[in-house]
This record gives sequence, C-alpha cells and structure tokens, in this order.
Amino acid sequence: MAIEQEIQQPKFKTEHQRALINLLFTYGWSIERIKQMVSCEGITHQQYNILRILRGSFPKPLSTLQIRERMIDKMSDTSRIVDRLIVKGLVKKGLCKKDRRLVDVTITEKGKRLLEKLDDLQPEMDNIFGNLTDKEAALLNDLLNKIRETE
Repeated sequence: MAIEQEIQQPKFKTEHQRALINLLFTYGWSIERIKQMVSCEGITHQQYNILRILRGSFPKPLSTLQIRERMIDKMSDTSRIVDRLIVKGLVKKGLCKKDRRLVDVTITEKGKRLLEKLDDLQPEMDNIFGNLTDKEAALLNDLLNKIRETE
C-alpha cells in the first residue's frame, strides 16, 4: 500500500519529504514485526540487538559505551537494558582489566542458545522485505547508504 494511503495524506510538498515520511513509517512497521518475533522469547528488540552485538564480538567483551555505539537505536539506555539481560542470565558483567572505570559485558551460553533459537526466525525476518528481489534489496541498501553520506 502506498504511503499516502497508509497515513491518509493524499500529497506531500516534495518527493524528498514523501521519501522521508515513507522511510520513517517503514522503520516503525518493520520494528513492530521484529518486536512480535522476539517477544515470544520474552525479550525486547533492543535486548535482541544487544545480544546480536555481543555474539558478534564474542569472546571479546564490550563496554556499554561500545555496545551503544553499535546499536541501531542510539537513544536506548544501554546500561539498563544490559542489567535486564543480566537478570535473565543472558549476559554477564565484569570489571574491565584495562580500565577499571569501565564494565565489560559478555554474552553467556544461555544468551547464545537463545539467539540460535531466534536464528530460526531469520526467514521470517527476511520476509519483512520479502517483496523485494535480491537486486532491489541491494539497490535499497545502496540508496540508504547514500542518504547517510550527507553527514
């Protein structure tokens, strides 16, 4: 469905404005689908993002600052989210040996097993953009990268 129909706005001032609104709407739409998929395991999409980051760095621990830098949602309260993951036994914290002011965070075996279980949902996640061909998805990636080059 066209963005005009989705948000019931028949026209936009410019195509650039339409593209931005469409991108923001699609982001929200995509996040809602991801939330539904990961909620079956009792975690949020931000917790899922942190677990994926920690799995990618394993066995090297990361500080909460390093995690925040890699997160999709930079406004998230990383320390609070990490604390919730600790309570669930999915990550562990330790003092950084190089800088005792920092805390090292590492994914646990339980956290890795949870991600392996969620990896089974990858086809469902890929299906969020299932209407795109591989070539269209590559073009979309190139265009999104190009947008961020303006910084």
